[in-house]
Amino acid sequence: MSAEVATAGAPADSGDAPAPKSGLSTKAKVFIGLGAYLALTILMLLIFGSDGKNESFQPQNEFKLEPWISIHIGGIDVSVTKAVLYLFIASALTIFTMVWISRRMAEKPNRVQTAIEVAYDLTKNNITGGNLDRATAVRWFPFLAALFFWIWFSNMIGFLPLPINTEHPVDIFGIEVPAFALYAATANISIPLVLTLVVWIAYHVEGIRAKGFFAYFASWLPPGLEEMNPFGKAAIFTIEVISHFVRVISLSVRLFANILAGHLLLLFMGGGLAVLLGIAALGALTFPMAFVFFIFEVGLVATLQAFIFSTLTAIYIGGATAASH
Repeated sequence: MSAEVATAGAPADSGDAPAPKSGLSTKAKVFIGLGAYLALTILMLLIFGSDGKNESFQPQNEFKLEPWISIHIGGIDVSVTKAVLYLFIASALTIFTMVWISRRMAEKPNRVQTAIEVAYDLTKNNITGGNLDRATAVRWFPFLAALFFWIWFSNMIGFLPLPINTEHPVDIFGIEVPAFALYAATANISIPLVLTLVVWIAYHVEGIRAKGFFAYFASWLPPGLEEMNPFGKAAIFTIEVISHFVRVISLSVRLFANILAGHLLLLFMGGGLAVLLGIAALGALTFPMAFVFFIFEVGLVATLQAFIFSTLTAIYIGGATAASH
């Protein structure tokens, strides 16, 4: 009896073969999950069918600017629209955040102050200090920092649902209240274009101020062309002139197109495509994709576009004031 107890209590032989693993691999589980999800969508399509194309749904109206307060001065329409509201909110948040933090700096900062300090360091050292000499960086840091924060706030609040949809109001106790919707001022080409024109004029003025009028435009020609004939110099100068005008298009369209594309993806993946085509089951397939796009836009695109715009602005100012081409 004691021998049997001793044998039962003894540890297993280390030379025993490991037990075989059971279950499916991660790859197989993913494919099974996707297959089940697709099958569920097809089943919903068979059950609910299709109502046909919805002609009354006009997704482009999400970006239409209806005047809330109609104002015309000298034949110019300066009416208050939802775009004006978003411009005001972004400006107020930029001013409030910087003033609030500057007056409440603590030796042991909280999470909010830490986040602001990280953003401040990004604009001061990476965007401004990394592209401009010290004297120019000191002069242009307030502008570049304000530009970065304003674009970032504009992009971020564009992904927060606000009561701005006056086309489809909600009736609450007999009162029509605007429905919640998404909109971004930077998804309207006029806003990025105005920002770009301000940047474009600013870096030319700074270049002329730093070098003088004729010396600034002469610096557009790269060094080493002393022996080139006048026609060759004129051709290179013309190319340089075109490149400066192209910056107006590239800088504005980059910001506008990225934010607009993000909002269109959210609109269609979040149910707009299902409503437009009249296929309710399609919403079950696209809604998870809308959630992924939302996280991607908020977590990366909104900040990245603000960083790119302000960084290119710093590069243009640095190029205009640099000693060489």
